[in-house]
Amino acid sequence: MSILLWSAAFVGGVTFIIHTFAGGKAVAEPLLADKNLPIESKWLNYYCWHITTILIAFIAAAFAWLALNPEQAPMIILLSALTASLSFLSIAVALKGGINPLRFPSTSLFASISALGWAALLV
Repeated sequence: MSILLWSAAFVGGVTFIIHTFAGGKAVAEPLLADKNLPIESKWLNYYCWHITTILIAFIAAAFAWLALNPEQAPMIILLSALTASLSFLSIAVALKGGINPLRFPSTSLFASISALGWAALLV
């Protein structure tokens, strides 16, 4: 179980790095540069970007904590369900935008974290 939880924490850390650095360049910078969005929308979206950054960091840290405390099955279930929900949300948003869901890294990264969490419960 522990190796799967450490793996979930690792993928969570990778997700954090991709979101923060690659995503910041590809998404946050163009968002702030956009002159056509209403100012409230722009800055609320930027705020949401940072909420996501904090959330991903907490997911990675929580899975690392769980790797040290694997008896906390309810927390593993909660985090696995959360990351599965975030993957499904990524799919839904991509499809609504007419984009292949696999073009959003969040689709596969959150699905991977979730799968590792669920797998940890089975061993």
